[in-house]
Order: sequence, then C-alpha cells, then structure tokens
Amino acid sequence: MVTLNELLASRDARHAMQQQLLADHSGKTLVCLTVVVPGSVKRNRQSLVVAHAAVDAMRDAFNPEEGCLIERDLQTGYEAYLITPMPLLDAKLTATRIEDTHPLGRLFDIDIIDENGVPVSRDRVGGQPRRCLVCDHEARFCMRKRWHTQDEIWAKINQMVADYEQDHP
Repeated sequence: MVTLNELLASRDARHAMQQQLLADHSGKTLVCLTVVVPGSVKRNRQSLVVAHAAVDAMRDAFNPEEGCLIERDLQTGYEAYLITPMPLLDAKLTATRIEDTHPLGRLFDIDIIDENGVPVSRDRVGGQPRRCLVCDHEARFCMRKRWHTQDEIWAKINQMVADYEQDHP
C-alpha cells in the first residue's frame, strides 16, 4: 500500500524528472506516461500489463529519439518518459488518439509537457474530456461525486485487462 505522503513525494519527483528532461532536451517534446490505478495499491499485475501496452503504443506513435525513453517501475506507480522531435500539439493529438482508441487507452495517462512544465490540455487540440470507466459520463464528474465504488472500477479494469490479454497473448 502506498501512503499519501509517498504519492505526493512521487509527484514531486516526477515533476523534477520532467524539468530535468526539458532542460536536457530543449526544443524537443516531452511525453510523460502514468497508469490510471485507483486506490492505495499502485503497482500490481494489471497496472504492469497496462504500462507495457502503453509504452508499446507510445514507441510506435512517437518515434522516440535514440535512448530517450525512460521507464520507472515504482511502488507509487509505473512512469515512462519519452523525448520526441514531434511538435507539441501534434504530440498532444497523438496522445489523445492513443488514449481514446487503444483497448486499454482509458487506463493510460499520457501527458505532453510544454516548455514551462505544464501539461497540454485536451481542449487545445479539440479533444473531448476523458470518459468514466464505468458509465461513460465525463470522468471528472464521476470522480468528484464518487458515483462508483472502487469494486465497480476494479471490476471494469480487470475486465479490460483480461479482454486485452485474450486478444494480445
């Protein structure tokens, strides 16, 4: 189980990593992946299946520069960082397309980080808000209102991962 303090420290470390990569690769685009996993257990078999599928999709779509894909398998969750020559908004369109079309894409959080360290929002490229895993309403509303139990959410995640593994042995 991961504590709130560990999650906050992880977020700070992720931000520091992003700042370092932006400084080291000026003029390039930074792609940052985390996996959507509710609850206090952030690393499990399902999250690793999702993470590896996301990294494969990112490699295919972003054509990373040689040696510019960093993967971190942490207790606080899986992270990956990728540097690409793709322009910022093109990269955001690509990330949105992956999240919206990949069988596990709803479990991917692929951020495109601008030169100021700020994630580019979906609305900058005409993207629709993320959908809820369970009911297909806007995810932010369901999260705020806590409309679904963790058991409901995990049942959906488990089904998505099982379906993916069946189709991608």
